[in-house]
Amino acid sequence: MKSVTVIGLGPMGQAMAGAYLSSGYDVTVWNRTPQRADELVARGAERAPSVEAALTAADLVVLSLVDYDAMYAILEQAPSAALAGRTVANLTSDTPGRAREAAAWLAERGAVQITGGVQVPPPGIGTPGAETYYSGPKDAIEAHRIALEVLTGIDYLGEDPGLAALYYQIGIDMFWTGLVGYLHGQAVAEANGISAERFLPHAVKTMDFRYFLEFYAPRIAAGQHEGDVERLSMGVASMEHVVHTARASGVDASLPAAILEIFRRGLAAGHGQDSLTSLVDVLKR
Repeated sequence: MKSVTVIGLGPMGQAMAGAYLSSGYDVTVWNRTPQRADELVARGAERAPSVEAALTAADLVVLSLVDYDAMYAILEQAPSAALAGRTVANLTSDTPGRAREAAAWLAERGAVQITGGVQVPPPGIGTPGAETYYSGPKDAIEAHRIALEVLTGIDYLGEDPGLAALYYQIGIDMFWTGLVGYLHGQAVAEANGISAERFLPHAVKTMDFRYFLEFYAPRIAAGQHEGDVERLSMGVASMEHVVHTARASGVDASLPAAILEIFRRGLAAGHGQDSLTSLVDVLKR
């Protein structure tokens, strides 16, 4: 049966429910602010009057919430029996540990959790090439593969329900850190009369880290940090120049200063002649 329940109608939940409607599914929706479902209802979705009604409307329940605290707050509004026999595709962002705890909590109530970490923004839902990290019982994922693939492709990581959350958080770590670095650079550019549009082609080239990622990954895995391409001592000098440039431009330099402090920690640990990758060991300690 092509039926699914979507709980949580922020931008991501809206996109997911809309994708299911476009694919001919019977879609039941629930949100703490009921009005967020109005457009989906106008397209044919069923607005559940309660969490219990939402859970019992379909075997597959998709959660798109801000965190697992929100998940508990919502699901605890329904009797445990409403979860029995359901597969919960928990696409809510939280830590790996909390994902494992939630899987156990749902199992106690007769439900199966498959953890997901969506790798695209809401406009990417239902588009070719989009993927979601999934982990949890493989048979549950296979049973609902067709429905899950309405949203994105499946990047299955293994049975551990925390794996998808772990991979997702690692990616988010890199994503936000990189974007804030971009924004800091643009603040310096604008302070010097260079618009973001003018700098865009240079930003695209600078932010293309593919060469370094492919070069660094096997070295990090092998614990080899030879300074044959770049050295941490060079990075310290370079980041000092960045900090001075930002301050001279009247821009808050706390971000590059924080990076410089990490570089200096690596220098103090004796990695001055080693590659930047030696910071992996410094950060782990």
